[in-house]
Amino acid sequence: MSVPQWVRQYGGPNLRQDLIATAVVVVMLIPQSLGYAMVAGLPPQVGLYASILPAIVYAFLGTSMTISIGPAAVPALMTLAALSAVATVGTTAYLTAAVILTCLCGVILLVMAAMRFGFLTQFISHTVISGFTTASALIIAASQIRHLLGIEGTGLTLPEIALSLWEHAAHINPPTLILAAVTIGFLVAMRRWLATGLTAVGVPAPLAGLAQRASPLLVVVGSTLLTALLNLGAHGIKVVGDIPAGLPRLALPAMDAGLWSALTGSAALIALLIYVESISIAQTFAAKRRQRVDPDRELWALGAANLASGFSGGCPVAGSFSRSAVNFQAGAQTPAAGVFTAIGISIMALYFTQALAYLPIATLAATIIVAVLPIADFAVVRHTWRYSRGDAIAMFATLLVCLVFGVE
Repeated sequence: MSVPQWVRQYGGPNLRQDLIATAVVVVMLIPQSLGYAMVAGLPPQVGLYASILPAIVYAFLGTSMTISIGPAAVPALMTLAALSAVATVGTTAYLTAAVILTCLCGVILLVMAAMRFGFLTQFISHTVISGFTTASALIIAASQIRHLLGIEGTGLTLPEIALSLWEHAAHINPPTLILAAVTIGFLVAMRRWLATGLTAVGVPAPLAGLAQRASPLLVVVGSTLLTALLNLGAHGIKVVGDIPAGLPRLALPAMDAGLWSALTGSAALIALLIYVESISIAQTFAAKRRQRVDPDRELWALGAANLASGFSGGCPVAGSFSRSAVNFQAGAQTPAAGVFTAIGISIMALYFTQALAYLPIATLAATIIVAVLPIADFAVVRHTWRYSRGDAIAMFATLLVCLVFGVE
């Protein structure tokens, strides 16, 4: 494959804009990568690993100039659902299965690319996808409530989660609940008023918007310092704990025929979701700049990125709308911003993981909830009902089935 045009012509203003975009995206990606690894039932370092090599691989193979590749909310939830069927969360077998699942996603995407299946996106119902993503957002948010309360809990569907929360409600930890409430309040306030306040005092609107999106890092840093200085762990507030320092080691997945076979169906569903989600994001931002995204090339790039994630001990990766929006608003001009982001995460993994040991799990749960709830778009259901009862019924049915029976 030829060297991408952006590599041959790189430098000057593009470099400055990509570096600016990188700084803000790294700020967002650190809490998101840790949090989405937690959603998938994986150790937090897995989220960091999935943010390094896949981003570099995509930068050289993908056709989108602004998409941000890494752990994402809905694939993380589907990963948890798939892996929970074959292994117990927290075991070595679970990690082994996660690597196999990620590699399978990569292989399936590459097979789809070889068969030129990029056209399939034209036949996927927007209403069904909207119902699916709304249900997924609600399940992810519900699954994090136990961390806000400081209690145990399980479940992959809304009824299971609700029942588990009810059974453990007597063990709520008040300090954890207070910390979670303050965190959510701060994040919501920053999202609603920070940009407006900064604009009112003369800060340029684009810069104010970027500062608003960077607020989760302030929460992470502040709560971590508070927990360490006041020894809040002694009051029952659970923390992330030690995260191994260093870059991921490259390794082939385990050749367990039974696991590969058991996970193939789930991997196919996750791979399809990764592609639909990522190509939609890529085309949305490409249209704003009158750029073109090649659907088949995107399959190659996403497949290679997921293989890279699997070989480096990561989890399934996809495009993230929130991070891609930040990339776009910060003026990222080329995929080099993704390479710089990977470098920033690598530095974090090498030298600063010890600083995350006191990061409260409740803080991560709060950032996840605030990040995913906007995905739940109930207004679309109302508008769809107004214009097409058939589409609205399909959307509502998808929403209900996912909530009650699970995303798969």
